[in-house]
Amino acid sequence: MRLVEIAVLIFLVGSAWDVVFGPSLKLVRVIPYLLGIVGSALNSAAAIFVLSGSESTLNFGSVFGLGNTILKIDRLSALFMLWLFGLGLVISAFATYWILKESSPRRRGLSAGYLVLLAAVTVILTASDAFTFLFAWESLTLAFYILTSISRQSKEQAEDSWLTLGIQKIGGASILVGFLLLAGASSSLLFSRWAAIPLNTLHGIAYVLIVMGFAAKLGVVPLQAWMPSSYSRAIGPTRAIMAGVAANTAVYGLLRFFGILGRPPVWLVIAVLLLGGVTAIIGIAFAGVERQLSKLVAYSSVENAGIIFTAFGVALAGAAAKDNLLIAVGLLAMIMHSVAHSIAKSTLFTSITCFEAEFNSDDLEELRGIGKRMPFSGASFAVGALTLAGLPPTIGFVSEWLVLESLMQEFRLTGLAIRLALLAAGALTALTSGLAALAFIKVVGLSILGKSTEPRRHREGLPEKLAVMILGGLCLAISAVTPLEIRLVSLGMSSLVPKSLLNGSLHSAWVIQPVFANFSILSPSWLFIAMPTLFLAVLFLAWQASGRRYFKVRRVPAWHSATTGTERNESYTAFGFANLLRHLLANVLGTVRERRIVHFDEKLEEAGIASEIRYETKVTEPIQSFIYMPIASAVLTTVMLVKRIQSGKLQNYVGYMFVTLLVALVLIAAR
Repeated sequence: MRLVEIAVLIFLVGSAWDVVFGPSLKLVRVIPYLLGIVGSALNSAAAIFVLSGSESTLNFGSVFGLGNTILKIDRLSALFMLWLFGLGLVISAFATYWILKESSPRRRGLSAGYLVLLAAVTVILTASDAFTFLFAWESLTLAFYILTSISRQSKEQAEDSWLTLGIQKIGGASILVGFLLLAGASSSLLFSRWAAIPLNTLHGIAYVLIVMGFAAKLGVVPLQAWMPSSYSRAIGPTRAIMAGVAANTAVYGLLRFFGILGRPPVWLVIAVLLLGGVTAIIGIAFAGVERQLSKLVAYSSVENAGIIFTAFGVALAGAAAKDNLLIAVGLLAMIMHSVAHSIAKSTLFTSITCFEAEFNSDDLEELRGIGKRMPFSGASFAVGALTLAGLPPTIGFVSEWLVLESLMQEFRLTGLAIRLALLAAGALTALTSGLAALAFIKVVGLSILGKSTEPRRHREGLPEKLAVMILGGLCLAISAVTPLEIRLVSLGMSSLVPKSLLNGSLHSAWVIQPVFANFSILSPSWLFIAMPTLFLAVLFLAWQASGRRYFKVRRVPAWHSATTGTERNESYTAFGFANLLRHLLANVLGTVRERRIVHFDEKLEEAGIASEIRYETKVTEPIQSFIYMPIASAVLTTVMLVKRIQSGKLQNYVGYMFVTLLVALVLIAAR
């Protein structure tokens, strides 16, 4: 536990260093990220000690003024610390290289926000009382605000950072009220005392509030609006640390309080399943039509938040039905997909940072053929994209396979409402998987494999290559050793479900199988043998059928409308690729097609061209249009009315006071 205490102090020292000295000198601005490496390594080491030994506790007593302040690493905390700070170690190492580049920003507070985030994540994962947890949770919200607003580039960025802060505060307030209800019922701020609270109305209300609070951080509809703008506004590797590390504290919170609160109300189970499915489909729909790469990946985070939330709904359904095996498979799918999502998202945002450093843009059209110009970053991005698309042989395929398996067990339950909710969530998740493949094939095909207008290769530094290769390699390597990952997960989650239930997915030491007997003959483990074998077999047959001239055939550029020599503005574009999706999901995307008449200048008119008709297609987020905009309009109207009252004449204020006093006297007399 002392290692964790030292790590938090190191993070705070690094934050103070940035605030005091700023980013003026190279040596000065790199030190906070070096401290980030050291702190992440200490946390990872502490997690390994706990997973291989026993729990560790650090009790500060009442030194902070509100009950006992206790930091504790149990196996669930250790599992998250090993995984999240392992990523934090790689991302921080990459950040030390990135911050030294001439194109990197020189902003005081950037590395301070980065390290405050890491410190807050550490305390959240180890807090055992409500006050400490909430303090760290609000510190994480503050770090998100700093990282999304630090560049101060435009008015829109300020609005997006305030939106991020506002939604995070809503989530924090929801958790606070839920904690107050549980603390009042148990007369204690310690989490360990809350497990004894009986299943009554208060328990159900607190359960809902806590789940809603964590859903806001995870990015679940209707509290997802902050995520696309926040991730796209953040700078460099801070996006990777936000999406790959910090957002998963919400997953930890859901698991931690599932273990504390136990059986949920049935209507909460239904709400979680449906919201998870809707979140997934909305996220991938907008990702499919987005042309800004960082925003596309951010929308994919919304999609994956929906899948993770849906898997959590399966565990809740198992708890409501008292089915321990369904709880186990739901939690296993949830944690496996969280791991896959965090690694893939870190890979993508790190690769995007490399792209932006060279080209100062993340537009899909401007990055066409980036895989040929930056092969290491491009290849890692492709692997991360295939992971988020849920395609084999990546960890994304294994985790989505488990999620779909868990959703297809509705026939084992007796309650009709939960069964229908599982069916609906399963259908939405399956549709999401197909659309994810479509969205990321567009990115890989057009941007990574597409024809480049600038054939010159760009130099990638050794630290840059190592970071993207490690992160991209993890997407494949962990999939190859999935049985080991499942054993580690079962060890970390042993306080929630018995290890024997989670290990039921293991057919043998190196092969996984469906958790439920007779569910499927498919095993992702064999794909690492079957897919390369089939590929080589098809290649051999094609070589033989071509008269051994297969490798001498004419070749054309990939993703170029099957033609050669086309100009860039005539070739297939990312916008054109997504047109089908815009029309098929028009109701989800709020697709609007506008017809405009464009008038030309005098020179073109002399040539006989006076005007032309152009069509423009736009999409609008339904959540913002139908929920946030009406609320914002109502708030602004109320503010304007109050403003008029505040700037009135003196006699009006006297009149207001007289009426208020008269009403108060009448109410007192009535009582």
